[in-house]
Amino acid sequence: MLPGQSAVIDRTDLDFLVDVLHGNGFRVIGPRLRDAAIVLEELESGSQLPQGWGVETAPGRYRVYRRADQAVFAQSAGPGSWKQFLHPPRRKIADIGPDAVTTQLTETPEPMAFLGVRGCDLAAIGVLGRVLGDGRYPDQSFAGRRQGVFVVAVNCTEPGGVCFCVSMGAGPSTGPGYDLALTERIDADGHRFLVDIGTEDGAHILAQVSARVASAHEIADARAAVEAAAGRMGRAMPDVDLPTLLRDSRESPHWRDVASRCLTCANCTMVCPTCFCTSTEDLADLTSDHAERWQRWASCFELDFSYLHGGGVRRSGASRYRQWLTHKLGTWHDQFGGSGCVGCGRCIAWCPAGIDLTAEVARLAEVES
Repeated sequence: MLPGQSAVIDRTDLDFLVDVLHGNGFRVIGPRLRDAAIVLEELESGSQLPQGWGVETAPGRYRVYRRADQAVFAQSAGPGSWKQFLHPPRRKIADIGPDAVTTQLTETPEPMAFLGVRGCDLAAIGVLGRVLGDGRYPDQSFAGRRQGVFVVAVNCTEPGGVCFCVSMGAGPSTGPGYDLALTERIDADGHRFLVDIGTEDGAHILAQVSARVASAHEIADARAAVEAAAGRMGRAMPDVDLPTLLRDSRESPHWRDVASRCLTCANCTMVCPTCFCTSTEDLADLTSDHAERWQRWASCFELDFSYLHGGGVRRSGASRYRQWLTHKLGTWHDQFGGSGCVGCGRCIAWCPAGIDLTAEVARLAEVES
């Protein structure tokens, strides 16, 4: 089969797909159940996929539950994103020896296969690509990791309670950037997956699995399920000019209202699949003969994030929340040509105060109208 065509595999074939990816030299990363959450980790086999588990989400709430069926991908986004494998939360970038001789470390990333990338996360990988991979000074670590990734995407048929990808143009169907895309279907005809072939590499991998050509009915059924999911989003971003609204709302009293609830804990930036800021720190051993330079994720909610000439520029919680939201939905357009939000809803589910950015933007629009 060729790119642009569709095939069908069954549940057993999905497990075999994991084996095929391993056999082609890929380290397979996918969803699995651990510590009462659906997390992204290395898979040794398809049996580790979260079959029969669903997820309930709401502002400040995330719970897994047992489903009545054996669906594998019937969950919305979990706490982790694919960003952690492309832009690691912490990595050593240099060794510093005696006399401050610095040796920059080079990376040779092993090929990875991402299994179960949803539309919002596929869009987020594209956003990170524009931020870190494009431009005059690309992040070589990100570029090297991204280059070797084989993507098996998943079209969502059951959005979560905090999902709003439709209003951000990022789902529930997957956009460009995948090698294979799955749509899971369970009915009287069995447990199967429609497979859309996106690339020659995808066609090569699928040829090693017992796939058959999809019928017109199977294709239409899968497309209809994804289209129906688009109408069942748990949230929606207000249909307004977001960059203009946030620019004109700079002095809005609503920021103080948000600050009265926000803990500035930075959870939202840590779970966000597109937040990319980092800090660099040098760590010396007790002998002072050796030091290491590490890069780690940073957040605009940290007091020291805006440290300039002896003090922080954004001292209040209101100013830090305003910075995050204004950049994510407003000035990101100026910098990178699009929004920094893909509507995955992670920041809503994992906010301990239950702050919902779609509701806050709607309130800003109401206050400023």
